[in-house]
Amino acid sequence: MDTIQSSATQALATGTHLRRLAADTLMPGFTGIAVPVWILEAYDAGLAAVCLYGTNVASPVQLRELCAGLRAHSPNTLIAVDEEGGDVTRLHYLTGSPQPGNAVLGRLDDIELTAASASAIGNELAGLGINLNLAPDADVNSAPDNPVIGVRSFGAEPDLVARHTAAWIRGLEDAGVASCAKHFPGHGDTTVDSHLALPRVTAGTATLDARELVPFRALVAAGGATVMTSHILVEALDPHHPATFSSHILQDLLRRDMGFNGVIITDALDMAGASAQTGVPEAAVRALMAGADLLCLGSETSPALFEQTLTAIVDAVDEGRLPVERIADAAARTAALSSRFPAAGAAEIQEAAMRGQLGSQGRQQREPSEPKSLDGERIAEAFEVSEAAERWLAREEPVAIVQVETGTNFAVGRVPWGPAATRSALVGEGEVPDGARVAVVGRGLDAEHPLWTVFARLRAEGHAVIAVECGWPRGGADIVTFGASLTVSEALVALLNGTVKA
Repeated sequence: MDTIQSSATQALATGTHLRRLAADTLMPGFTGIAVPVWILEAYDAGLAAVCLYGTNVASPVQLRELCAGLRAHSPNTLIAVDEEGGDVTRLHYLTGSPQPGNAVLGRLDDIELTAASASAIGNELAGLGINLNLAPDADVNSAPDNPVIGVRSFGAEPDLVARHTAAWIRGLEDAGVASCAKHFPGHGDTTVDSHLALPRVTAGTATLDARELVPFRALVAAGGATVMTSHILVEALDPHHPATFSSHILQDLLRRDMGFNGVIITDALDMAGASAQTGVPEAAVRALMAGADLLCLGSETSPALFEQTLTAIVDAVDEGRLPVERIADAAARTAALSSRFPAAGAAEIQEAAMRGQLGSQGRQQREPSEPKSLDGERIAEAFEVSEAAERWLAREEPVAIVQVETGTNFAVGRVPWGPAATRSALVGEGEVPDGARVAVVGRGLDAEHPLWTVFARLRAEGHAVIAVECGWPRGGADIVTFGASLTVSEALVALLNGTVKA
């Protein structure tokens, strides 16, 4: 009887250990603005990381308390967030980011300015106890109509993207926050959003080597902590498996050939490009098999989905599909990342707040949140301004700004953007005063965009009208801002009103 009980106990211990190892590889999100009980229970069962999203944010104070609660329950946890600056922001989801974003920084092409912007983000995150930032975007945006990258990229030129990727990583990691260059091996040459379907990249290996891979080689040279996979099918590298599920791309190319030794993180597995055909649990198993270490499950992970994914990983080991050594390796890499980037504990953050060392956004006051040199006039230098716009700016009639609402991709979400984010005096199309010159503002201005109908009607009424693109240029706009963050939008409004010059 003792022998039977001992064997049963050993089997249970082995199973428990395996489940803890599996939990070490998962990074769920959760719904709501408070830490749910199931996340705390998952921590107790081995969970090593969570990811926060814009829907987890109600106010700066609430966010600080949320992070402190996570850190208090699990001091060594990785708390991750997508804080790219620019259009993609989570900390400033309610207002828009105070940072300009990658495309503007790339246009200015000052690597110290890029490092300073990343450092400001890093200091804000560190002050909250967040120690993993799923940024920067290292994609070369070679497709002008890319629906999901665009202004998240530093540009369309590989060497420019590479040097700014390295500078961004340096600025962030010097602030004590791990970086995550994305989306390997490059999402810039796509015209499909991987949130919605599986994009295909048809470029040959020579093009990929000279374009897509250049910034990721810079990541390796800079010693960046982590890299994020993309849910795209790169036919020249692996015609059968999307990058997230390709051992050839993750193990052979990234680890062996390029020499990356950090943590490989998946893009969210609830995206259609990853799991539309298999479901999240099976996608998680396949990602681990391919060589991923930390699996981002998505913004609305439920306790049921978390449990199903955990069970699928354990079952895959029991079935012989997934070596336990692969899970152990992934868990060890995640633990090493947490040790390399230890965050301030909840008590330290609370003590700093009591001493007045945290600002209104919950950050430790080590550096200004925005580089002093990055004022509206400096940002406006990055804008593309046509001759027609220069003539419009030189006119003396009163200015009216009309913003045409435009949907955006899942990565950006519902963040305030454009002049509307600045609380400027916008007018509706039917409210434009007689004799006013009009700037009609939108983003993603393809030929079918409703802005052009508004533009034509106002011009037919006799107004001097220009079109403003708050995104990546697609042709036809008179002013292109290469971003729609709060700080970029403020610079735009100042330019339109004549208080700064382009």
